[in-house]
Amino acid sequence: MSASLTVRRVLGDRPFAEIGMPLVVADGEERGVVVVGGDLGYLQWSGGGTAQDRWQRYRVGVYDSGDLRCRWVVGSRWPVNCLAFHPTLPVVAVGTGSYDGGYFFEGELVLLDLESGRSASVLAEPREVLQVEWASDQALRLVLAPPDDYDFDEAHSHGFDMVIERSDWGAVAQSSVQHEELTGEWIEFDRSAHEQEAVARLGALCGEPWWEPRRQVWDLHGLTDGRVLACLEGVLAEAWRPDGQLDWCVPDDEGGRQLVVRDGELDAWVNVERRRVRRVGREWVTEPPLVARISLADGKVLGSLPVGSRVVFTTRDDGWLALRSPDLERQQEPTALVPPAGEAPEASVPLRRFDLFNHFFPVRRSGQLLFLRGEKSEPWRKKWVVAVDPDEAPTVRKLFPLDWEPPHARHLFGGPGIAQDGDLVHAGTVHDGAGLLPGNAFVVRRSLEDGAVRWQFTADFPATALDGNADTVYVAFNSGELVALRTSDGTVLRRQHLEVGGQPVVPLSLALTGPDRLLIGTADGRILDCLVAQWTNGRN
Repeated sequence: MSASLTVRRVLGDRPFAEIGMPLVVADGEERGVVVVGGDLGYLQWSGGGTAQDRWQRYRVGVYDSGDLRCRWVVGSRWPVNCLAFHPTLPVVAVGTGSYDGGYFFEGELVLLDLESGRSASVLAEPREVLQVEWASDQALRLVLAPPDDYDFDEAHSHGFDMVIERSDWGAVAQSSVQHEELTGEWIEFDRSAHEQEAVARLGALCGEPWWEPRRQVWDLHGLTDGRVLACLEGVLAEAWRPDGQLDWCVPDDEGGRQLVVRDGELDAWVNVERRRVRRVGREWVTEPPLVARISLADGKVLGSLPVGSRVVFTTRDDGWLALRSPDLERQQEPTALVPPAGEAPEASVPLRRFDLFNHFFPVRRSGQLLFLRGEKSEPWRKKWVVAVDPDEAPTVRKLFPLDWEPPHARHLFGGPGIAQDGDLVHAGTVHDGAGLLPGNAFVVRRSLEDGAVRWQFTADFPATALDGNADTVYVAFNSGELVALRTSDGTVLRRQHLEVGGQPVVPLSLALTGPDRLLIGTADGRILDCLVAQWTNGRN
């Protein structure tokens, strides 16, 4: 029997955590369950998009209406639009779907068994389901969007109203509802979103009128006094005490994405997302970019760095901080360099183009400022790992091509990494026009001198985070899996799909704070404080 990862405590836990932002709620009080469709959000921000491939962000959760314990969680390719309990069977009909932004309306009709958690997608072809309603034990009324918006006028405001009949809806097979059955009257249909209504309903169910979902934990850090510092969607930064209670929290419309704790642990830099567009009068605007310096005593914002655009952090162990712009119109501007005790950039260096898929390269525990830099002819494909020496006159040193296989022609994306004993351990993916193919995600250990490969590990899903030490490298994947690799040779020590309360969670950020303690920030807004020594050593 394999030892499981020991989760000592869960910070930020709350009812309905598993589904993220609720989209639609069905309260089956007489059945003793609540069913919620939700959205965990993107694993992408303005500075990094390498974790987004193959990510399934939508969820359907089944909860006990008494203690609100989560019974089942099912993933969905599309947003959940509607839910309806069968009149007599332990079955809920789930309608999902959305417009693809250019042509098709796609989605599913899912039948979810409330007793077993098994589900079946019963439409033979993808169609967006706008409404579900049981007309009788054998008849299900649907409103479907048209297949596309090319052949149908008013496609975004109308749908087809129809009834499908089956003698036993508990035994309907996968993909068994054929296209010929999906005909009906063309009717007007209101597609207004009901997120705020869903949030209010969940608040009422859990007796917390001010309930709101927590979202993606983008970065976290263990402080020497035992507190845990984190930034997440909708929160600039927060701190948790060693007793598991929230110390302080700084709300923000969009939230922090990267943290850098300064020497002495009195304050920290927070890279705050400023991407959302809002309307002011007749114009669409975004908030000014923000890199905030916060007090670790109480979260108070002490100041900010003067930045003219959004930035991506790169750090060096001694406290040097680099600010690289991801904005296309600003990418010819040099990358700003902030000294360890500085309050403003004091130097800069040109690094050329950056984009959130190709060049995101957050390397922890490094004695150098490391970046990916593209060659002028094809900056998205021909990338080099480079080091910036910020002392005195800043210079850029080319180290080695990101692609280690001659003729260095593959299109590789960047990813998270650590520096270790003169080497670089980093994750990434091999880009393909058809999307991320099985086996095209990787973790590789390379010499920082010439890029020579020590070992390589391949995976089917992209890494979301990576941290480690001289013994073990921990890699989180957007499939929900955590893998422990021996640092010296890449041997797989352990691998496990993470769960909390028996339900799956997806790790988004990692921080190894000691040989035995790993902090894991999840895509659903929780922080797992874990013991890992027993897990990696294989003792039960």
